[in-house]
Amino acid sequence: EVQLVESGGGLVQPGGSLRLSCAASGFSFSIYAMKWVRQAPGKGLEWVSLISSDGRSTRYADSVKGRFTISRDNAKNTLYLQMNSLEPEDTAVYYCARNDGSPRGQGTQVTVSS
Repeated sequence: EVQLVESGGGLVQPGGSLRLSCAASGFSFSIYAMKWVRQAPGKGLEWVSLISSDGRSTRYADSVKGRFTISRDNAKNTLYLQMNSLEPEDTAVYYCARNDGSPRGQGTQVTVSS
């Protein structure tokens, strides 16, 4: 059974940082491109970032470019999202997912507020 478990969310002040993790199990993590998506209150799902299976290629939404960094550790079956210079507009539930349309994890809440 494919499982994706996100963690690391929380409440942070504007300008602060958080590191999200996504523990994957039930499939061969190292052969899949992975992504982070988010859903802000009352809004639709927004793609945030993508990383290739080997971690060598990354892409970012314009809204997070230069502030967020996606990475992965295939030995640990874990995906990461380092988020710096957080803004109130980054408040959302963050989900990790395989980049093949399969179901995402349960999400982790990120709230940016003073």
